[in-house]
Amino acid sequence: MRSSELAEFLRAGRARVSPAELGLDQASARRRVPGLRREELAQLAGVSVDYYTRLEQGRSRSASAEVLDALATALRLDDAERQHLMDLARPEPAQRKRRSRPQRVDPATLRLIETLDEVNSPAFVLGRRLDVLAHNRIAGSLITEFRALPAAERNQARFVFFDPFARELYEDWDTVAADTVAMLRLDAGRYPEDPQLSALIGDLSIHSGQFRRWWSDHQVHRRTTGSKGYHHPLVGDLTVQYQALHPAGDPDQILFVYTTEPGSPSETSMRLLATWNSQENRQPRNVPSAAEPG
Repeated sequence: MRSSELAEFLRAGRARVSPAELGLDQASARRRVPGLRREELAQLAGVSVDYYTRLEQGRSRSASAEVLDALATALRLDDAERQHLMDLARPEPAQRKRRSRPQRVDPATLRLIETLDEVNSPAFVLGRRLDVLAHNRIAGSLITEFRALPAAERNQARFVFFDPFARELYEDWDTVAADTVAMLRLDAGRYPEDPQLSALIGDLSIHSGQFRRWWSDHQVHRRTTGSKGYHHPLVGDLTVQYQALHPAGDPDQILFVYTTEPGSPSETSMRLLATWNSQENRQPRNVPSAAEPG
């Protein structure tokens, strides 16, 4: 339930704030919980201890935007975490929404990612639940050929946690996996009524102890820019820089574009991968995946 998720997120956020950063007393004899006490957070946010306690215990079903903003500031939440807090505090819908249509990638976006093959830039589109909706040829060669998988398995989280190759591929699998969980958390806050997302989270929780641990941390993450290292079996180690964009302003789709530093060994490795891809010449042209309804 949304009130329970809100309560757990507040508790986790309170535990992550260091009292020392706020100049609060840290005497171990008096402080028996990590992070902030409830009364400390209530005071920082300008609300009563009783009101905050009811909110954290899931006994209060609503909170004003002003109170949530004050709590977000006191907890030092970033933009993604702040949005997640607001999402969790929204009133629960009176009934579940109807099953929505499958997500489709705009033809212009498909043409764009195909064009990026010509400059050796892997590109792919993630939808709701981190479903892989489309990718270009070199992205399939760098990561995995999702189009060869059954539609229900074309999912970034399933690849990261269930495919043994992923642990060998990513230079820092732990960071990639933890970020993947945090991205799913953000999605779960926006769409708590999504039965397919609930089923995915349940499947990951049952089969991966690491997923369960990271899920219980209640971290949320929105990718924008950054870098990622790969140990590729064909071309060796390479590092890419990525940008995350929303094609056509659609918040439910994220277009990731990878580039390499000009003149770097990573650029050379990516060119080798593109050459191998061209020689193989066995991948179909990019078409929207038959992803599960979004």
